[in-house]
Amino acid sequence: MDADRPALIALPRRWRTPLIAAPAAFLIVFYVWPVGTLLARVLRSADAFDVLGSPGLVRVLWFTLWQAVASTAATVLVGFGPAYLLARYRFPGRRAVYTLVTIPFMLPTVVVGGAFLAILPTSWYDSTKALLLAHVFFNVAVVVRLLGTMWAVIPRSLTGAAQLLGASPAQVLRHVVLPLLRPALLAATTVVFLFTFTSFGAATLLAGPAHPTVEVEIARRATQLGDIDGAAALAVAQLLFLTIVIVVLTALQRRNVVQIRGRAPAAAPRSRRQRRWVAGSATVIAATFAAPLVAIVVRSVRGRDGWSLTAWRTLGTAEVRPGITLGVDPAGSMLTSLRFAIVAAAVSIVIGTAAALGIYAAQRWGRLLDGGIMLPLGTSSVTIGFGMLITFDQAPLDWRSQWWLIPLGHALVASPFVVRTLLPALRSIPSGRVEAATLLGASPSRAWITVIVRPMSRAIAAAGALAAVISLGEFGATTFLTRSGRETMPIAIGRLLRRAGDVPRGQGFALATVLMVVTAAVVAASEHTLRSHEA
Repeated sequence: MDADRPALIALPRRWRTPLIAAPAAFLIVFYVWPVGTLLARVLRSADAFDVLGSPGLVRVLWFTLWQAVASTAATVLVGFGPAYLLARYRFPGRRAVYTLVTIPFMLPTVVVGGAFLAILPTSWYDSTKALLLAHVFFNVAVVVRLLGTMWAVIPRSLTGAAQLLGASPAQVLRHVVLPLLRPALLAATTVVFLFTFTSFGAATLLAGPAHPTVEVEIARRATQLGDIDGAAALAVAQLLFLTIVIVVLTALQRRNVVQIRGRAPAAAPRSRRQRRWVAGSATVIAATFAAPLVAIVVRSVRGRDGWSLTAWRTLGTAEVRPGITLGVDPAGSMLTSLRFAIVAAAVSIVIGTAAALGIYAAQRWGRLLDGGIMLPLGTSSVTIGFGMLITFDQAPLDWRSQWWLIPLGHALVASPFVVRTLLPALRSIPSGRVEAATLLGASPSRAWITVIVRPMSRAIAAAGALAAVISLGEFGATTFLTRSGRETMPIAIGRLLRRAGDVPRGQGFALATVLMVVTAAVVAASEHTLRSHEA
């Protein structure tokens, strides 16, 4: 028996099978089946992969690859400064700076795209430069989190000894710090590359039709050109490529594991020069990451003709002028997103909680479920949505017109995050409590619910809030599954920002402001709940 599983010894056997079977069935129906359908469609079509050799698609593939590499390199370089500052120094406003750096990663990609439409000059629209900047802004949080965590455990005595031996700051960085940071660098590079290679929301808004990524091309072929076989071939080729990348980079990470004992907590700057450097760096970082977010709010009330609240006043109606509509109902999209988020959070809590308990209670089957539940994270949401679209389009499972298919797709993407949130909370419960409750006369079921499930209630609430945030911002899968009159906020924002004129764009920025504020509030509430649980 594993040492970390005794707390669930008293779990009734009749409960173990449902805890494994329910999330496994959900995964098979809404992930394995759609992805298998895509693969089968490609294999049945003799010329499906011929589309990959066409000159136009070669350019798309090449653009997607090089912009992902460039975005990843730029993100890692930009992230070094904030990671070092926040890991090594303690200063007033440190938490606020950390929040400003990390909050873009929690925002929907379409909001990040809108932020750069708001702050960049129009000459940068539909350009690679705008896309690269948005990718850096969105993904720096990954570098700060992973690199900063490793940097925080490097003893200052180690770098200090190197300096005493005559090493310059550059030599200390190259020969001491970077080798110790290599595992975190590889992990950050992997995550950032996956996000930038599968870019869809930001690429749709910022790169434009002249610079489509693979994700954008899949959506265009499937929804505009009706080339289902070509879109399926692209989706399968992308999935295979990303699988290879994940396997290779994961192997590299395992070869570069570094063990560091102890911890070097952040310290206050000592000299006046250090204090000035820390204060100046923190100010620049905070201003840089706050500017695009502030620009969204400003652009919602300012157009070419000056300041105006027209965009906000017209959010409650689909009409911008009497008799003139834009085909988008901003207020309706808010209600739709809220309904979908509630359903997705509820499904994610049920599936994620069952999966976490099943993973912890079982051994062999738990390990298999743990790997399986993470599969959607390695698959782009565009591929998931496209697979669901062509799988559930005929009897007896013609579910394309069913409203609940969208929140189920959101729950599929959110469930892995719920599992990863709940497992640490589950493993933190001291072993022996279930046995003690049983010895005191409680039935195994009552002891398990009282000792295991109830103490996890705060973590479950935090995980549900995180699932709701993911649902509110989901754009890729929703693009395929949405129907007219059932647009979510990200879909409505994307359509409004692509329209000409101050009023529709102002509405798009106003709606993006609402989504940004709601997302930030839910994330803050989730983190507060988790901190309360840990305390």
